[in-house]
Amino acid sequence: MKKQIIFALVIMLFLSMAGITFAGDNPLKAQEKKVNASFAALIPADKIIGVDQFYQVYQDVMAGKKKAYLIDVRTHPEFYAFHIEGTDHIHSGHMFTIPKKIIDPTAEIYVWCRTSKRAIYTAGFLYKYGYKNVYLFNGGILAWAKAGHPFVNQFTGKFTINEYRKIPSDAEKSFRIREFHPY
Repeated sequence: MKKQIIFALVIMLFLSMAGITFAGDNPLKAQEKKVNASFAALIPADKIIGVDQFYQVYQDVMAGKKKAYLIDVRTHPEFYAFHIEGTDHIHSGHMFTIPKKIIDPTAEIYVWCRTSKRAIYTAGFLYKYGYKNVYLFNGGILAWAKAGHPFVNQFTGKFTINEYRKIPSDAEKSFRIREFHPY
């Protein structure tokens, strides 16, 4: 038993020296949560909306009844795979370009991502930049899909997602040949 404990400790020491961390060993994770919370605190509570409210805004904008920027802040591959038809796209890592595109600090801006994490950072930064009317679509693409609202892409046209998977299925991982793949 003593040899097994010593062996386990030696292995853990070797792995930690190699830069491999264990789930609870990441000191930056707690700090990242604090930073995310600080950006979330910049967004007024009345500017955080759910899928039903966003869907109404979306319909009003698409019908020309309302002027607003509807900005998906997911990555380029995520956006081109599927997105909400007629919406804008600026990768969250390029949020610094928004003041060049939207010069009115009172413009109505709605942002979302897959869940909400990147959109929280984007909305927080926009408030720091001086925008006054930024809305966070809380729940993002996952909430939109779960509500049964349609998506679009250049290859398939309009469609809905019946099951949104966070990770690929076993069948999807069992391919034999693919030139390029994300996993």
